[in-house]
Amino acid sequence: MSLLDVRDLSVVFQRRGERPFTAVDKVSFTVEPGQTVGLVGESGCGKSVTSLAIMGLLPKRGNKVGGEVLFDGTDLLKLRPNDMRDRRGREISMIFQDPLSSLNPVIPIGVQVAEVLERHQGRDRKQALREARDLLDAVGIPDPQRRLSEYPHQISGGMRQRALIAIALACKPRLLIADEPTTALDVTIQAQILTLLKQLVDDTGTALVMITHDLGVVAGLCDTVNVLYGGKVVERARRHELFAHARHPYTHGLLNSVPRLDSPRGERLHAIRGSVSDNIPWTEGCAFAPRCDNVVDACLEGPPPLEPTATGGDLRCNNPVSEEVTVR
Repeated sequence: MSLLDVRDLSVVFQRRGERPFTAVDKVSFTVEPGQTVGLVGESGCGKSVTSLAIMGLLPKRGNKVGGEVLFDGTDLLKLRPNDMRDRRGREISMIFQDPLSSLNPVIPIGVQVAEVLERHQGRDRKQALREARDLLDAVGIPDPQRRLSEYPHQISGGMRQRALIAIALACKPRLLIADEPTTALDVTIQAQILTLLKQLVDDTGTALVMITHDLGVVAGLCDTVNVLYGGKVVERARRHELFAHARHPYTHGLLNSVPRLDSPRGERLHAIRGSVSDNIPWTEGCAFAPRCDNVVDACLEGPPPLEPTATGGDLRCNNPVSEEVTVR
C-alpha cells in the first residue's frame, strides 16, 4: 500500500459574484515510503494549492475540495479538524516557502521548535528545549544553544529555513511536504538545504513531496516527477526518463529554457512563449494549446486524457514530442 495516495483531488475557489476558478483539477499521484516525488510547474499551475489541500490548511470558506487523499489508508479530507491537527506535525509535516513569514516573529526560535514536541510528544518545556537544541544542531545551525533564545529576525534566511526544517522533522514524520523551500535563498544556501533534505530522507526513510519550479532541484533529488499545468498533471515519469526523453511540449519547453554550461556562447534560450495565464479551460481542449508549438486540431476539441506510456509513465497530449527529439 502507498503511504500517500492522492485520487482525483480537485480544489475550486468561489467568490460571491465571480465565476468559480478551478485551481486543482483531478490531480492523482502516489508516494511510497522513503520515496521523493516532485510536483513541477510554473507559478499558478496548482502545486502549492495541492499541498495545502493535502495538509488541510485551505480556508474553510470560499473553496470546495473534492477527491480523496489517502494517508496510510485513511482519507485525510474526511477527518474532523481535531483529528487532522493530531496528525499534522506528527505524521505529516510541511516546510513552507517563505521562512520569515512562516515563523512567529515575537517568539524565540527554541520555543517554536519545542512547542511541536510538547504538543505531539508530551514533553515538558525543559526537556523539549533540550531536544530542540539537538534538532537545530542536526540541521546544521551553528551554536544551537544560543539560537534557542534568538528571534527569527536575528538569524539569516538560510538559518530560518533550517529552523523550519527542524520544526517539520521534530516528531520524525512519515511524510514531509516541502513547498519550494529554496526559493528565497542564494545559490550556495540552496545547495546546502537540498543536501540536508536528501540526507534526512536517506537517514530516516521519510517520504518527501518536493514542490518546485526549479528543474535543477528535480534532477538532484526526485525519484518520480509529476509535471502540472493548469491544475492538471500533464506528464509523469521517472526522473532519468523525463530528462532524457520529455514527451509533453510543456515539459520539453521547461527543460529547454534552462541555461546549459555546454551551450555555445551567445546562444539564445528556448523560452516557452506567452505566460501561464494564456490558456483555455480544460473543458474546451488542452489548456497549453495557446502556447504550444505542436498544437493540432484535436487539441481544441476537448481535454486530452492522461494515458500510460511505454516507459511506465503517463502523458496527457494529442501530439507529443517525438521520442527521437532530445532536450537541447
